[in-house]
Amino acid sequence: MKIGVLSSDDRRVAIIPETIKKFHKLGHEILVEKGAGEKAFCSDEQYEAAGASLHRRKDILDQAGILVSVAPPDAKELSILSEGTYVLSLFNPRMNKEIGNEIGGLSMKAFSLDMIPRTTIAQSMDVLSSMASLAGYKAILIAANHLPGYFPMLMTAAGTIPPAKVLVLGAGVAGLQAIATAKRLGATVEAFDVRAAAKQEVESLGAKFVEVEGAADDKDAGGYAVQQTEEFQRKQKELIHQHASKADVIITTANIPGRKAPLLIEERTVKAMKAGSVIVALAAITGGKCALTQNDNTVYENGVAIIGNSSLPAEMPLHASKLFSNNVFNFVQYVWSEEQEVPDWENEIVSNTLIKSS
Repeated sequence: MKIGVLSSDDRRVAIIPETIKKFHKLGHEILVEKGAGEKAFCSDEQYEAAGASLHRRKDILDQAGILVSVAPPDAKELSILSEGTYVLSLFNPRMNKEIGNEIGGLSMKAFSLDMIPRTTIAQSMDVLSSMASLAGYKAILIAANHLPGYFPMLMTAAGTIPPAKVLVLGAGVAGLQAIATAKRLGATVEAFDVRAAAKQEVESLGAKFVEVEGAADDKDAGGYAVQQTEEFQRKQKELIHQHASKADVIITTANIPGRKAPLLIEERTVKAMKAGSVIVALAAITGGKCALTQNDNTVYENGVAIIGNSSLPAEMPLHASKLFSNNVFNFVQYVWSEEQEVPDWENEIVSNTLIKSS
């Protein structure tokens, strides 16, 4: 099958030259839009050397049986694709509720890679987990860059500087990477998560787990956080206020899929923090868990920097593209195997990612 790699506004590219040989072994031909990988430091020359062919965007839309891009093609392009074309991208249907009605009835089939279930067999295809790890790492580096002091404890002839205090809200993939990175930089770290299973992972990284009793059962949530009771949320906010007001850095991570991020850091908490403290909100596009978060913007309140950024993986396009490319390869290999030229529509991974009309 011909697989077309399209450029998008995102700095990442969906397939990198390094992965192309693996696609060839499966019998696929790779067509790359000219310049598609430039922002991810993948040149046209590298694609050609790996065995891909370069084309204009229009030609790829006309020829490819599978189209891949990080951000989706626009609706006009999707509407002109021939029947039987497959599109793999990040459509974000959890937040874009109308996407099913907009494209679910078109002749082509769209798969949203951010909807891959968090199951053992799907781990190698899990784009969200791959990108979350990068986001957690980058969040700590951004915080360290903004913090007007050291992360590690330093004992010098001029005096001793205590280690920075870091609080991570959400101990999923991004949170655990943030914890590990902050610890490597020498900070003392606390972490909060409503999922009971997160405690052991947090403590294994050398951080203290901030626990609120009475969390709702999350065993059937597929690894995601679940909606909690009002009473739990009240106790949660109060405990977080106590810990956050003493923190030098706060990283907010996890979302509840398809819902606005829960408000964990109230305005009163920001005002209680020390001037010079930093909050990095990874879920800024859905609220960021901080009352004062503005997506794609840095604001200052009482001397506290509040950095809203939901696109941190795109700021590391080289390795983000490498991981994304491997996820795409594993998805294609699984869905279009030698024995399965047409997707098995009853398969959990296929049905979860397929965008349908509501």
